[in-house]
Amino acid sequence: MAAGGRCVPRFCKSNGGMGSEPIISVSGLRGIVGESLTPEVAWRYAAAVAETLPNGSVVVTRDGRTNGPELVPAVVHGLSHGGSRLVLDGGIAATPTTGVLVRQQHCAGGVQISASHNPAEYNGLKVFTHEGRVAPVAVGEQILERYRARSAPGATSASTPEMKSVRDPVSAHLALIEDIVDVARIRTRGFRVLLDSNHGAGSLLGRALLEHVGCDVRLVGDRPDGQFAHPPEPTAENLADVRAEVTRCHANVGFCQDPDADRLAIIDEQGRYLGEEYTLAICVAHILRSTPGPVVMNCCTSRMTEDVARKHRVPFHRSAVGEAHVVDMMLQHHAVIGGEGNGGVIDPRVGMVRDSFVGMALVLAAMTARDVPVSKLADELPRYAIRKTKLELRRDRVTDALAALEREFDNARADRLDGLRLDWGNPDGSGSWLLVRPSNTEPIVRLVAEAPTDDGALHLCQEAERVIRAIA
Repeated sequence: MAAGGRCVPRFCKSNGGMGSEPIISVSGLRGIVGESLTPEVAWRYAAAVAETLPNGSVVVTRDGRTNGPELVPAVVHGLSHGGSRLVLDGGIAATPTTGVLVRQQHCAGGVQISASHNPAEYNGLKVFTHEGRVAPVAVGEQILERYRARSAPGATSASTPEMKSVRDPVSAHLALIEDIVDVARIRTRGFRVLLDSNHGAGSLLGRALLEHVGCDVRLVGDRPDGQFAHPPEPTAENLADVRAEVTRCHANVGFCQDPDADRLAIIDEQGRYLGEEYTLAICVAHILRSTPGPVVMNCCTSRMTEDVARKHRVPFHRSAVGEAHVVDMMLQHHAVIGGEGNGGVIDPRVGMVRDSFVGMALVLAAMTARDVPVSKLADELPRYAIRKTKLELRRDRVTDALAALEREFDNARADRLDGLRLDWGNPDGSGSWLLVRPSNTEPIVRLVAEAPTDDGALHLCQEAERVIRAIA
């Protein structure tokens, strides 16, 4: 989008705009482009965003997906129609970078065109408030109400939004991260790092950050063009080739991002997939060694992080699932660090957004401070096994299912913060837990279980399925 340029959206007149709804949460929406997510849908939602946010400019960014450019004009015109006086074009940028841009540019909010870890045919819109955080629940609900009340726009829009390009989207973000680690000390190590950005937005700041702290960088998937070399979610199965490349190039660590770079998975120097749960636990352990304080994570994150907080004798809090809920609780308790077990580290010194770049910087700082490989940092943590599955269940049966589970497992501590969490924690903090959460968009429940062994976690899921099927 050129500054001051005319950008007229050409709205697709398929049923996807009005008849088939995208998947919507309080922080935004996502859908298959051309089906549930069309320019019409993007226009309506962006207009609702502008009507909900305070008066002022709005940053628009995208995560590099090939279908992103076709949604940009609709988003820009929707924001303009809804009342935003100026749209700042941040181009391709990561989710946490978008949050920093909102604050740096003193904007009323931001919209990122991104589908996070979803497959290539998806895209979505993620909303930021003026604090540079993902929209909290109350704001998201207002946007959703206005979105549903809106009709579709006409075939074109004659207005020309006022637009300005952001010349340097990443420097402010890099400077904030530089301030939270000892850059000079990390540089003395000369780490060899493999960064897999998988053709998403992460390479733009990822390369700059790693080179800035003196790393010898091997970057794969560096062009942010959405041509994913493997499925976008950074799981062990999807990263098999990357794991092999880490050992082939003798890297000290492998960092793997999802397309919008708010999540970070780690591969150690032996090519072992540590995953995303270890990202948060390693970062929390490093922070608490020098800055003890409250820790917040969501209720389906591994107990590893809770154990770390317990070891350092700091307050520990669990939130409902979702970044917005984690951020709310971090603000409430003045947390020094928080996040989610999907590799999303939130450091309030940089921003209240899950941030893979913060994760990379803190992991390198921990390796440097302890003078140990990343494998050692992981092996020092308590070990648990997590199982995740889902089960079809009509929405009108959810209440009965949760009640049946609570009766069946009456020896567990029950918590209804988000669905039903059953906890068999021991006095020392170890033990097993099971979380059963209904989906907001599908007739299913999601089951997450963690135990000291994989068999134990599997058994919990199987027992929960048995109880649920009996009443379904």
